[in-house]
Amino acid sequence: MKSSSILYVWTVVIAVILLSSSAYTVQETTQVFITQFGKPVGAPITEPGLHFKIPFIQIIRPFDKRFLEWDGDSNQIPTKDKLYISIDTYARWRIKNPLTFFEKVTDELGAQTRLDDILDGATRNAVSGKNLVDVVRSTSRPDMEKAQINQGNEEIDSLPTFEYGRSAIAQEILKNAAPELEKFGIELLDLRFKRINYEKSVQKEIFNRMISERKQIAAKFQSEGMGEAAKIDGNRERELKKITSEAFKTAEKIRGDADAEAIAIYAEAYNKSEDSQGFYQFIKTLETYETSLSTKDWLILSTDTEVYQFLKSATPASE
Repeated sequence: MKSSSILYVWTVVIAVILLSSSAYTVQETTQVFITQFGKPVGAPITEPGLHFKIPFIQIIRPFDKRFLEWDGDSNQIPTKDKLYISIDTYARWRIKNPLTFFEKVTDELGAQTRLDDILDGATRNAVSGKNLVDVVRSTSRPDMEKAQINQGNEEIDSLPTFEYGRSAIAQEILKNAAPELEKFGIELLDLRFKRINYEKSVQKEIFNRMISERKQIAAKFQSEGMGEAAKIDGNRERELKKITSEAFKTAEKIRGDADAEAIAIYAEAYNKSEDSQGFYQFIKTLETYETSLSTKDWLILSTDTEVYQFLKSATPASE
């Protein structure tokens, strides 16, 4: 009985060891394949959960199936127009074919080395064949590019145009590098420029170009603003003259109507008798002398003047 119990216990222990060695768990973020004597067996396992293998003979090879990051080193690259710039890129990738990945690069560390070689080379080839303006700009200003901007008597050339742009160059690198990485079971998802710096030897030239471009844009806006201001001032002056002219016309009409009415009233008042007509003539004569003579002037009247005749015929007031 004692020997049977010991055998039973050992049997249970061996069964537990075999079971624990054959069972394994696949996580949601992991994909695995099994090797037997160093050679892959079956298709990759991507479904999460509990799985089994032959214990001690088969080995699990796990790989991450999430999106992974590649952060490249900064490289000094000359552009097509012979200007050196510092390019820093980053990319997103994933293990698409675990078997090929294992056979070609073994692990993620080996993949990083391959990514360095292929992406850095593709970046250098793409950037070196483009002008600096294509690398540093992503959007165009079609109105400014076609315009000729004048500052005083000096004519300034239009802003430099570009054919590709930074985003298009990044897509070109992605397109050229992706087939090379597929050979290693790697899928390249995206590539971007993280940082672009100018070398000190070209910084001054680039900054002067940027300043010149901004001045041209500012001059264009200022010129358009001055044109609009002149247009507004012209309209304002025209409207003011129109209003003033109409107001003067209305005032003169009112003044003319008032004078005509006053003359009619005077005429009606002084035409009632011969005395009133003579008095009116006398008053108008005095007004004439009043407006034509000052206090320093001397007036010599002859006996045949109208004023003298009025004075001569005047009847003194009774005492």
